[in-house]
Amino acid sequence: MFLVGNLFNGIAVALNVVLTLYLWIVIARAILSWVNPDPRNPIVRFLYNATEPVLYRVRRAVPDIGGIDFSPLLVILAIYFLQVFLVGSLQDLALRLR
Repeated sequence: MFLVGNLFNGIAVALNVVLTLYLWIVIARAILSWVNPDPRNPIVRFLYNATEPVLYRVRRAVPDIGGIDFSPLLVILAIYFLQVFLVGSLQDLALRLR
C-alpha cells in the first residue's frame, strides 16, 4: 500500500506542475492579446498552438458578452478548480494509502 500511496502522490504532484505551467501559458497568451505581436514569432506561435484548442472550445460554449473574450479567465478558473479538487483529492487518497 505504501507504494500505491507514493504513486498517487507522484501523480498529484506531476499534475499540479502541468496545470501550473499551462496556467502561465494561458496568462502569457492573454497578455499578448493586448498587443499586436508578430504572428511569425515562434513564441507567439507556441502560445497560440498550446492554448487555442482549449480557448476555442470555451468560446463556443460561452455566449459573446459585448466583444470581450472571457475564455482565458474561465480557463484559469477551471485550472484552479482542478488544482484544488483533483490534485487535492489525489493527495488525500495518497495520504490514506500510506
